Amino acid sequence: MYSPPYNRIEDRAELLAFLRANSFAVLVTRGLRASHLPVQVRETESELILDMHMARANPQWQDFFGDEALVVFSGPHAYVSPRWYEEQERVPTWNYAAVHAYGVPKVIQDRSAKHASQRRLVTALDPQWLAKFDALRREYVDRMLEGIVNFEIAVTRLETRWKLSQNRGRREQELVAAALHKSADSAERALAELMRKHLAEE
Repeated sequence: MYSPPYNRIEDRAELLAFLRANSFAVLVTRGLRASHLPVQVRETESELILDMHMARANPQWQDFFGDEALVVFSGPHAYVSPRWYEEQERVPTWNYAAVHAYGVPKVIQDRSAKHASQRRLVTALDPQWLAKFDALRREYVDRMLEGIVNFEIAVTRLETRWKLSQNRGRREQELVAAALHKSADSAERALAELMRKHLAEE
């Protein structure tokens, strides 16, 4: 991903928070296959792990033969109008935040590990249903687990781009953020908030 130095994010806590907040990602494998999948982001002492699953009927998992895969996380984004600047000679652009994570998928075969992964997903997304999940008949759960492929990706490299008008200076960043903040679109307001966290030095 093209990303000038001033658009890159180095803060680990912010990066992890972004991945977790935008955890419905796109998995891309060889042959340009792509799937939209939920991702659980785990951090160990030495690794960042992406815990994922897909339907067994999805042929993409058959691409997992030691090849590197790409997982694309997309955050808030919006069109930026030249009308919002004080300077007249400006062109339209698009502001956004995105992370590309790379690593080799590893299929998880162990039944208990697969079940634990799905339980973590329910705990994170639907804790009110967790007790009912735990009460499901084992035979039913086994059938459901057989119908999916669980896998993990240990991240080997990350590419980040927070394109937030950093090349325009603080005043123009503030003008763009103010315009986006007025929007009825929640994603545009979220982008405004992100821009305000990354204003250029005065």
